[in-house]
Amino acid sequence: MIGRLRGVLLEKQPPQLLLEVGGVGYEVSAPMTTFYELPETGNEIILHTHLAVREDAHVLYGFLREQDRQLFRNLIKISGVGPKLGLAILSGMSVNDFVACVQGGDSATLTNLPGVGKKTAERLVVEMKDRLKGWQGMTLPAEGVKQVLAPESDAIKDAVGALIALGYKPQEASRMVSSLDCEGLASEEVIRLALRSVAP
Repeated sequence: MIGRLRGVLLEKQPPQLLLEVGGVGYEVSAPMTTFYELPETGNEIILHTHLAVREDAHVLYGFLREQDRQLFRNLIKISGVGPKLGLAILSGMSVNDFVACVQGGDSATLTNLPGVGKKTAERLVVEMKDRLKGWQGMTLPAEGVKQVLAPESDAIKDAVGALIALGYKPQEASRMVSSLDCEGLASEEVIRLALRSVAP
């Protein structure tokens, strides 16, 4: 298993980034909660990683915080929740917000996340409640990461692509972004605003 990577951030196009470690470039899928805090390309970062092995591919998932990886690993153990949906959940809300929903039995808020229907939300609340005991207020700092976001000329296009990759339909993703004032914003910030626009 690859559990941790420390290297230079070469590319970031949500939900994927490219990290160079010892001359090897690792393609890593990451939730938007990680992208929001990434520095500019060319800077060194540390990612806590999870390797998902499938018959047709080995996919590496990366998180700035260990608690995000722990939640992701707990999520994909739930029936009907695969890595793609786990990534979408962590992109749509913070660990603390998710824990609050589960502990408060708030399945309705969870249904606002892409790919999470009523039954899945109810299953998450029931099955995750015991696993998340003691998690409330557990906000751990990311290792050595300073938030510096660089504006991108194709921020809107990148944001729509990222939302589609997170499970939103193309028309829905375009509508979410078109309703925002995105002038001068980096793609990560556009995605953050779009996700907030569908939150209750």
